[in-house]
Amino acid sequence: MPNPRLATRYAKSLVDLSIERNQLEAVYADMQFLQQVTKASRDFVNLLRSPIVPADKKQSIIDAIVKNKISALTEAFIKLLINKGREGDMPEIVTAFIDQYNAIKGIHKVKLTTATPVSNELKNAIIAKVKREANLENIELEAKVDEALIGGFVLEFNNNLVDASVLRDLKDISKQFKERNVFVQNIR
Repeated sequence: MPNPRLATRYAKSLVDLSIERNQLEAVYADMQFLQQVTKASRDFVNLLRSPIVPADKKQSIIDAIVKNKISALTEAFIKLLINKGREGDMPEIVTAFIDQYNAIKGIHKVKLTTATPVSNELKNAIIAKVKREANLENIELEAKVDEALIGGFVLEFNNNLVDASVLRDLKDISKQFKERNVFVQNIR
């Protein structure tokens, strides 16, 4: 079961240690790699959380996946997690580390969801608009496609939501018809 407080504490410890050893950027790159691995493979996450698989097997599998791809500090951190029996929390720890890194560097995540893929030119225009309107300097744009939107876009940043999708418009129209249909009253 995910434990956000635990993940935040472990991530904070790793952030502090990587800053102390002047390896913050290297460990951040490692965390991005590990996040890609955990997002790409549900089986890997299930392996980490499995109480049946012994710790030494998990260690050898992780070593095979990350061999020559992460720094020595991150390898030592993963070994610590396995020794403490916290390897199941690794996906949340990785996410917490990235969030703390972004807070340190002043990077704001902006999530753009559209019905179809958008061009890089449009992404850059959206980044410029958000920078100007929301007064944010460093922006990391995450683009996602969700065909259910039908058209338009949904933009999320700093607990703000801009929903300019066709799906939202259709839901609003449906809600108006359900609540009080003025058109039907005028017909009678």
